[in-house]
Amino acid sequence: MDFQKLTGTILLLFMALFWSINASGQSVNYSKFGKGLQFIAADSSFSVQMGLRFQVLYSGGQNLTPEQDWEDQFLIRRSRLKFSGFAYSPKLEYKVELGLSNRDIGGTLSEEQNFASNVILDAVAKWNFAKGWELFVGQTKLPGNRERLISSQQMQFVDRSLLNSRFNIDRDAGLQLHHEHTLGNVLVREITSISSGEGRNITADNAGGYDFTAKIEILPLGAFESSGEYVGSDIYREEKPKLAIAAAYDYNDDASRDRGQLGDYLSDTRDLRTFFADAMFKYKGFSAMAEYAHSQVEGTPVVSYTETGTVEEAFVTGEAFNIQAGYLFKSNWEVAGRFTTYDPTDATMRLPEDQYTLGVSRYIVGHSLKVQGDLTLQDTPAQDNTYQARVQMELAF
Repeated sequence: MDFQKLTGTILLLFMALFWSINASGQSVNYSKFGKGLQFIAADSSFSVQMGLRFQVLYSGGQNLTPEQDWEDQFLIRRSRLKFSGFAYSPKLEYKVELGLSNRDIGGTLSEEQNFASNVILDAVAKWNFAKGWELFVGQTKLPGNRERLISSQQMQFVDRSLLNSRFNIDRDAGLQLHHEHTLGNVLVREITSISSGEGRNITADNAGGYDFTAKIEILPLGAFESSGEYVGSDIYREEKPKLAIAAAYDYNDDASRDRGQLGDYLSDTRDLRTFFADAMFKYKGFSAMAEYAHSQVEGTPVVSYTETGTVEEAFVTGEAFNIQAGYLFKSNWEVAGRFTTYDPTDATMRLPEDQYTLGVSRYIVGHSLKVQGDLTLQDTPAQDNTYQARVQMELAF
């Protein structure tokens, strides 16, 4: 069965399920725009929330010197089908998220690299086994940098930064232990995880060792409105100043892909270590976020050279810094700016890059219905500066 037939079958099955549940009067419908279709069984033994969202993107760019033709495209940047709720008990929650666009599933698949069809983004159960404690089992995002943990539906710009594209640790299958507690008015969270280290939907044996991640997050001014520390923009207009500070460390034993859980498979492995630090601040429509990432390997990151001495295979190592800020007016228009700098390890022969981005957003129904646009200057030494312009519409229900 090809992918399109599989997707259509899934949609038909769930449509039939919801129709039959409604028709038999065995559930209560709590649907609301932006929150998906929500059903709770009459005996409260389970719940289902189904949501669909997509992003339509226009992107164009041009080198300045020498001036080249404008190159652009329209595409469906993301298209997602999400299911969540609880099963048996409200203390046992689940989340399933499917990616339907070509960009979601990874484009061309390679059998030699053990790629599965990357339809499944999340498939995780969350067990609240004691007060303040949760155990995650399955595949979901690892507790890495804040920008990656912010949903692609709830971003402040059209897409994430250069820091994220180079160093984020993405999704992986395994176990995560979450703990949350307070010290006076200070909210503290600790997370540890152990996962396969190869990324999502790997069907062959683990090519390297396991991946170990630890993270601590401190909210010294108390909790944000509706978990706003993981939402782009101050969409909830915090009445009091709110601040979140976090640090994370990831150790990928014998990583076989050039970015750990992401990227190309290489002909040799390395122990890959990545450190993240970030902060988020919000107050009355103003928001600011800063992130730092540093990645290194044991020994040299270069795996192989060509006959001419250029790098053929290398792990993505080095450091990056990203800072962004924006103000959301009461009219629900927002203006935001972002600066990102990327400095790769010299041995990899990759070029450093700075990016300057100016963004404008119109939130019609929060992050569920919005239009965003941004303009980015990409500054790379020894290469021509490039401008990139993007406009994107997000629709989610």
